Amino acid sequence: MTKTETIVENYHGTDVADPFRWLEKPETLEVRTWIDEKNEATQNYLAAYPKREEVREKLTKSWNYPKYSVPQKEGDYYYIHKNNGLQNQAIFYRTTDLALDEFEVIIDPNTLNEEGTAAITNLAFTKDGNRLAYGVSLNGSDWQEIRIRNLQTGKDESDVIKWCKFSSIAWNEEGSGFYYNRFPEPGTVDSEDESNYNRVYWHTVGTVQEEDILTYEDNENKELSFNPMLSDDYRYLILSVWKGTENKSRIYYRDEQADAGFVHLLADDDGEYTFIGNEGKLFYFITNYDAPKEKIIAVHLDKPEKEHWVDIISEQEDVLTFAKIINEQFVVCYLHNAHYKLSIYDLEGQLQKEVSLPNYISLSGVTGKKTASTMFIGYTSYLVPTTIARYDFEKDELDTVFNTSELFEAEGFETTQVFYPSKDGTRIPMFLTHRKGLELTGDNPVLLNGYGGFNVSLTPAFSPSQRMWIEAGGVFAVANLRGGGEFGEEWYKAGTLGHKQNVFDDFIAAAEWLIEQNYTSSKKLAIMGGSNGGLLVATCISQRPDLYGAALCLVPVTDMLRYHKFTVGRYWVTDYGNAETNPEHFEFMYKYSPLHNVKKGIEYPPTLVTTADTDDRVVPWHATKFAATLQAVQQGSNPILLRVEKNAGHGLGKPTVKIIEEQTDMYSFLFKTLEIEI
Repeated sequence: MTKTETIVENYHGTDVADPFRWLEKPETLEVRTWIDEKNEATQNYLAAYPKREEVREKLTKSWNYPKYSVPQKEGDYYYIHKNNGLQNQAIFYRTTDLALDEFEVIIDPNTLNEEGTAAITNLAFTKDGNRLAYGVSLNGSDWQEIRIRNLQTGKDESDVIKWCKFSSIAWNEEGSGFYYNRFPEPGTVDSEDESNYNRVYWHTVGTVQEEDILTYEDNENKELSFNPMLSDDYRYLILSVWKGTENKSRIYYRDEQADAGFVHLLADDDGEYTFIGNEGKLFYFITNYDAPKEKIIAVHLDKPEKEHWVDIISEQEDVLTFAKIINEQFVVCYLHNAHYKLSIYDLEGQLQKEVSLPNYISLSGVTGKKTASTMFIGYTSYLVPTTIARYDFEKDELDTVFNTSELFEAEGFETTQVFYPSKDGTRIPMFLTHRKGLELTGDNPVLLNGYGGFNVSLTPAFSPSQRMWIEAGGVFAVANLRGGGEFGEEWYKAGTLGHKQNVFDDFIAAAEWLIEQNYTSSKKLAIMGGSNGGLLVATCISQRPDLYGAALCLVPVTDMLRYHKFTVGRYWVTDYGNAETNPEHFEFMYKYSPLHNVKKGIEYPPTLVTTADTDDRVVPWHATKFAATLQAVQQGSNPILLRVEKNAGHGLGKPTVKIIEEQTDMYSFLFKTLEIEI
């Protein structure tokens, strides 16, 4: 039994106990020892599953196929990430001819450390393609160092830029230096402010970071962050200004040819603005201002007032998710019922072409220069790994460049989409992927996934693990809950703050619908979610423990009263609220906070809670405190297990060997607890 302490805090007149707060100190020997004991118990439970090695072998085989990123053209070369199959990290290559499949290694992150946990997280080329600034993250951390690779010599310059997180890199036209944003050097501010006071600097190649020139700061608004970029003509330095995960932003700019400061172009905090290009003083933005499903507007720097804005592409029925200017045209991606479609408009906003792509896909990327006559498109589905295609604007032709779909037979499987009613009658879409001819016996194993937050949309994507699940006769279900971005701003806001219960109701309704329609039964229904989706799973097993046969609660947020005090938790206040300072927020947050709604005398479903010891996004104590709380009150024999990955973070850059090991444990847990034959 895990030890408890008598710690009580008063929130707006309500006493709240926190008996496992000592687990918030993972650096102590006591906590490390406790974690080791819990990991050992989890591994002992999984070791008793006789087909665990078979699961590992199936996953390893399924993972062993080549994976390509979407190529980008820089100078005379095409650059691409490629993983041959089981490499821990994809290698960054270049080639002059993609058809030859003969690549020159530019950066191999597998050689940067022995554990294979070094990941390339940021790339920015100079205009001439002779230099590359790139970010390196270790152990899944959000923190990164920026280095510079000379692409003529193949060697790194001496420059190293530190203290970067969620940073942008904007080279000048000559390639002699770049603007970037970073946080303060640790120790120069209070520890709680090390993710505040974001600043923009100028770095000249060949100099040390201490000589970088401070370009912009706003110490009066310490929670603002600034991402620099340069306009298409390199004349204007543009700052995208944001605060946490709030679906709003500002735009500041500075004329690099004038001796003047920054102009606050769009600074009313009335919407989100994303710069996509310019023609001289005419700037193009994607915005949700007066357009919940987003639109493209043009703003002239000489007449920036709203009455002079021009709608180039008006708000549509579908959600505009991103746009680029390629071939002097707008390439626009729309989200239609949680799957993607791609359209081409001229710069006046007239529709020119709908790019013909398969149904129920996600776009993994679109690349191309403003003046290029071709673009590269990456797309994937629940049944097919990422396909890379090249689109020729002049010929209106789409040709496949890299395709591994033949490695996974798709004919015997299918993805369909259904709409089901939530508690309040709202229609919620859900994808179902399974073998063709599935019989609705009420006894099929179903794995239900969800997220529902931060304007993030769950769209179709291939996974070797999910492939193994459907090959074993399972159904993989994805519910597109409110709080996501599937249907625009109103859909997103319907799952935030005091409306957060809608998200849980949507997920619970999905489970109930799957049972009512005879897809499955409670004993064969598993739920899964990570990060904010981990919060979803944790809340749903606390609200409806009777509804599920198993739960995968992955890197979860579980303590809604204290989450904002650690790492980047403060960014999430616009989605969740702040129970410490706001009595109204406390009322609705305390009502669903998973950690505070676990009750004695209840049999919770078999649950595997996961985290990582160096997760600096969702700190691991959310998982450890929640697992300890469940274990302390569990009624009955259902296992409550905790898995803590060592030397890993929230998921960023996780090496293949760790992914396969984690997925082996997750699916062994499901197969064992749900009694599924593979």
